[in-house]
Amino acid sequence: MRRIVLSLFLCSTIVAFSQKKTTTPVAYSAKNKSVTIYATADSTNLKLSKSESLLSFSEMKQPLETQVCVFVNPDKKFQTFLGIGGAITDASAEIYAKLSADKQKEFIDAYFSKDKGIGYNVVRTNMNSCDFSSGSYTYVEEGDKVLKTFSIEVDKKYKIPLIKKAMETIGKNANFYISPWSPPAFMKDNNNMLLGGKLLPEFYQSWANYYVKYINAVQKEGLPVWGLTIQNEPMARQRWESCIYTAEEERDFLKNYLGPTLAKAGLGDKKITVWDHNRDLIAQRVNTILSDPAASKYVWGIGFHWYETWNGSNQMFENIGMVNEMYPSKNLIFTEGCIEKFDSKKYQLWANGERYGKSMINDFNNGTVAWTDWNILLDQNGGPNHQQNFCFSPIHGDTNTGELIYTPSYYVIGHFSKFINKGAKRISSVASRSQLLTTSFLNPDGKVVTVVLNQSNQKIMYNLCIGTNATEVTILPHSIQTLIY
Repeated sequence: MRRIVLSLFLCSTIVAFSQKKTTTPVAYSAKNKSVTIYATADSTNLKLSKSESLLSFSEMKQPLETQVCVFVNPDKKFQTFLGIGGAITDASAEIYAKLSADKQKEFIDAYFSKDKGIGYNVVRTNMNSCDFSSGSYTYVEEGDKVLKTFSIEVDKKYKIPLIKKAMETIGKNANFYISPWSPPAFMKDNNNMLLGGKLLPEFYQSWANYYVKYINAVQKEGLPVWGLTIQNEPMARQRWESCIYTAEEERDFLKNYLGPTLAKAGLGDKKITVWDHNRDLIAQRVNTILSDPAASKYVWGIGFHWYETWNGSNQMFENIGMVNEMYPSKNLIFTEGCIEKFDSKKYQLWANGERYGKSMINDFNNGTVAWTDWNILLDQNGGPNHQQNFCFSPIHGDTNTGELIYTPSYYVIGHFSKFINKGAKRISSVASRSQLLTTSFLNPDGKVVTVVLNQSNQKIMYNLCIGTNATEVTILPHSIQTLIY
């Protein structure tokens, strides 16, 4: 009898299992799909220019060794894309305020509108002054440890109005984060906001409270804060606002003061990013902080810059990939980069834009989820900057003529920010020749976005290959393309 019952049970189980619906992921197919191309090229009129004709895929099985190819596999997915944007500093806001109303509207649309511009959705700003401020300032009076005099009135004249315009234009997909360059002078061992120095231990709690005060103040102005970095460039003793933290000091400040203080204030949802400095020392910093569970629990991501590591050949992109391998649960975010040593004769220098393209492709391919440029606007002198550290920005505003000057960097960044949407998944994208760099994303709407950068002096014909389907594409010398299909 037991054998009969057992047999009946096994038979019914097999039947029930066989009746369950199993879903097999459907492989992406390029068959019957068309390709739209946008291009920007050196020494041409192509500036995010849309191709007049569509390309279509046809069957191509095994490519020949002599054929140049870009292989895209939409079925191999990686990190989720958060966004691209730039920093609204005091300098940017002051120059914006000098533009005519028409030019202000043009500027806002150029950066923050997906339809009329390049669709930035990430905004960074400085808490207290930075080098791109007309002078040093804090939000408290000297010696006010308990922060009774805390006020952001200085930000309300220029910076907050511009951030509001940007956030309103971006809408629900906006991500706004803050970064300090230096605590007030009285909190530091050198009694100076400039020239490095360290936060004195007796002010750790006061400085942690400062973040809370600032976040609450700007949110009261209608600007929801998404996240923060602990310290801009914590290993750089600059002649402008700066503050030094060793890896251990940043770890301990986070786990013992900043993290608990934000949580206690009801701000535990704010995304905290550590390091916020160059690619060179990033591994040591994150190993020190993230190997401590009490500190790691507060960390959303790891921020990095491109300074000191740009020597023309090796920009240490692999360091980002190694960090991604070691700590895959944490997010990588490029928090700052710009072209230094401003020279108005080089406004249209293609190499400046190409540097952006090379960095963005490599950073995304190494796991980066978001990319933030430095100043979104500077004047015809690369400022204002109270320490004469003049730099380029993607757009300059000439305060003499009132005109906006768009540089190649603006268009190159736009090849990513305009077309890759928040929530997209990076997918496999590999070029068969070193002259071409590529990255690809699968947007939430199912469209694939492939970016290809030609670093060479030659026009190149390549095949965009998805499985056994391909389409032939021509890319001009020193140019960048975005292909959508």
